[in-house]
Amino acid sequence: MSEISYYTKEGLKKLKDELLQLEQEERPRVSQEIADARDKGDLSENAEYHAAKEEQSLLETKIAKLKNVVANARIIDESQLDTSKVLIHSKVKIKNTTNGMEFSYTLVADSESDVRNGKLSVNSPIGKGLLGKQEGDVAEIQVPNGIMKFEIISVSR
Repeated sequence: MSEISYYTKEGLKKLKDELLQLEQEERPRVSQEIADARDKGDLSENAEYHAAKEEQSLLETKIAKLKNVVANARIIDESQLDTSKVLIHSKVKIKNTTNGMEFSYTLVADSESDVRNGKLSVNSPIGKGLLGKQEGDVAEIQVPNGIMKFEIISVSR
């Protein structure tokens, strides 16, 4: 069963572009590598052939997964979202109540996640813990190192 994921128009376009690149550039390249290796003779002892077949298998798996994500992707109209609580595509500023450090994140779908650039997956422990919270709330979030407490300083779009 597939999960529906929500994306911005730009995020979905990026996924579709990646899928197109894999199908139209990588797939033919790998097929050519297999053909070239096959032409070198005995396949049972041909490391190039086996490596190319393995690469093809991994590529086809990646393409299938990406097709599934794209098929179950939905575009979110951010103008229609409630800005009073943390939802997907919310920009949230939080403060660690233990050490006082502040962080700003935009909650995004898994494939758009990039913590270094402030994009946090809604399916990460912190992302899940922040969902539905409002400004001023304290979220107690179970992380691998224990429970962390974050105060929601602001929520915006």
